[in-house]
Amino acid sequence: MTTSTRPAARTEHTDQQARPWSGPLYAGIGMALVGSQVAVSGVLADAPLFAVQALRYTVAAAVLVLVLRVTRQAVPVPRGREWAWLAGVALSGLVLFNVGVVRGVAHAEPAVIGVAVAAVPILLALVGPLLGRTRPTPLVVVAAVVVTLGAVLVTGGGRTDSAGLGYALLTLLCEAGFTLLAVPVLRRLGPHGVSLHAVWIAAAALWALSLTTEGPGAVLTLRAEHLPATLHLALGVTVVAFLLWYTAVGRIGPGRAGLFTGVVPVASAVGSVLLGGPVPGPLVWVGVAVVVAGVVLGAQPAGRGSRPKRRRASSHGPVPRGDVRRRRPHSSNR
Repeated sequence: MTTSTRPAARTEHTDQQARPWSGPLYAGIGMALVGSQVAVSGVLADAPLFAVQALRYTVAAAVLVLVLRVTRQAVPVPRGREWAWLAGVALSGLVLFNVGVVRGVAHAEPAVIGVAVAAVPILLALVGPLLGRTRPTPLVVVAAVVVTLGAVLVTGGGRTDSAGLGYALLTLLCEAGFTLLAVPVLRRLGPHGVSLHAVWIAAAALWALSLTTEGPGAVLTLRAEHLPATLHLALGVTVVAFLLWYTAVGRIGPGRAGLFTGVVPVASAVGSVLLGGPVPGPLVWVGVAVVVAGVVLGAQPAGRGSRPKRRRASSHGPVPRGDVRRRRPHSSNR
């Protein structure tokens, strides 16, 4: 497997140098797709949650396997501690995240959960570089604070109780875990491998949850209008968005990629208007402008400022896969 992936790694490294904008572009599109969930949330409001999510990730896993076969890529097999990292990605970022959101809105207004998710850029900017044994970049941290403030303005505040705050914190940690726990295995397994294994592990866990909490026949209660919405979640929000996101994390690092999580509430607000919802007030549009300013502030220097230091441990994220293989052939199990 090593000999077959090295040329691809070098190609990716060369492509990254030639097109430094690709990482930010992929991160932005990926998070915009995640924000598009607003388009289907209303349709699935009366559907069994865990059954829908289990079906979503099952379809996504099948499509990812098909993509790997069509492109003639070998399915990367995790080894050793990589299974634990992937299980962490699946159970935190895909399973517990959904539990936190659903249980949280029973104790708090949805805006409270949205504000918690809006704080993810700060957590990724601070913790992400530490996983690569580097220091957080001050400019990225400042930009993350700006993005978070803008996302809070877009999302708004809301009423909550102590349980709601607990679920909001759980949601924040799970959303960050979706990215941070993938960093140690992303170099060797690549975006396709991380996405595939995280998705099928999540599907298995969600089927178990659906069977025990919603009953064996829950999936059979889905109506015809639920299926296109579930398909959108599986293909657009999972397969495409996950591949774009993990590719971006590998190219620009979790800190800078995390800035683009601020795109989610912006895309949700814009999508709501396009679907005929009320036009948000001025404060929301101020928040959108603040998010854009924060993203531009933190992401713009990534292409040029980091290029001379690319062969050393970069402060902007993981070293390109080709360099890691030449210098540290056994670093994938850190």
